[in-house]
Amino acid sequence: VGGTGDVLTGIIGAILARGFSPFESACAGAFICGYSGDLAFKQYGYGLTAKDVIEHIPQTLNWLTDFISGT
Repeated sequence: VGGTGDVLTGIIGAILARGFSPFESACAGAFICGYSGDLAFKQYGYGLTAKDVIEHIPQTLNWLTDFISGT
């Protein structure tokens, strides 16, 4: 999908800005962008846009927080 590389770059940059290493930021960013894309695909199918991926980032972060905390 056009623009998802920009979304990925923004996520990685945000994680880097929080002090994580480039490797950690790239790994976490790829996961967050990919999982958000999967959620967007489930909702919109092949017509999804980069904006749709961005809109699913909060849901991904909530899921990830719950997963890490074991809830």
